[in-house]
Amino acid sequence: MIAEDTMAGRLARIQQRIREACERAGRRPDSVTLLPVSKTFGEDALREAMALGLTRFGENKTQEIRQKAVALAGHGLKWVLIGHLQTNKAKDAARDAAEVQSLDRVELAEALHRRLQNEGRTLDVLVQVKTSPEPSKYGMAPEDVAPFLRRIAADFPTLHVRGLMTLAVNSPDPAQVRACFRALRELRDRLAQERIPGVSLDRLSMGMSGDFELAIEEGSTEVRIGSAIFGARSYPDPQ
Repeated sequence: MIAEDTMAGRLARIQQRIREACERAGRRPDSVTLLPVSKTFGEDALREAMALGLTRFGENKTQEIRQKAVALAGHGLKWVLIGHLQTNKAKDAARDAAEVQSLDRVELAEALHRRLQNEGRTLDVLVQVKTSPEPSKYGMAPEDVAPFLRRIAADFPTLHVRGLMTLAVNSPDPAQVRACFRALRELRDRLAQERIPGVSLDRLSMGMSGDFELAIEEGSTEVRIGSAIFGARSYPDPQ
């Protein structure tokens, strides 16, 4: 028996809930990838996660990726940027991130492409789409995604589009949350019919600790889970 109040226990429970959500949706359990979100958690927590076989982690900030990448160099870890990326941080993302899931504007694509050319590498990206009415949520308007994808394919060969990402509305109403996820899946299905050369839309990154089961039932292929694996976050007091 694994104690439920340990990271191993929490991870096992999340994996079980993913399997159960897939079963309800008539999907294979291996159709959903788990992205552990390690933002704000330190090196000790990451080492514990690594001991459980986790090697790919989601982070919100490039500076936190840099700190952890240096501290844990040599372990083959992959860092996925899921937070809003400022254009002036494109250099850091191009250097350290294995993937950016928050690409949401042409200016950022241009900056990343330029920096990736300097680094001599390419980068997997997901396009972040705004499906929630909340002003605090980032993302591209759904109607702007198709021309954006065509622009990336034509002008930014260092960026490899693998799919779409969204954040659902923060609401206690499951119907409103589902609507955000469903909107992204339906958008993906329409865009896939265009068959834009060089663009893959196989992946839908949607769902976090509080709503990932709804996301899976609506078609998510990757869920971003932080506190439900690592435990409660401790944020510094605002100054």
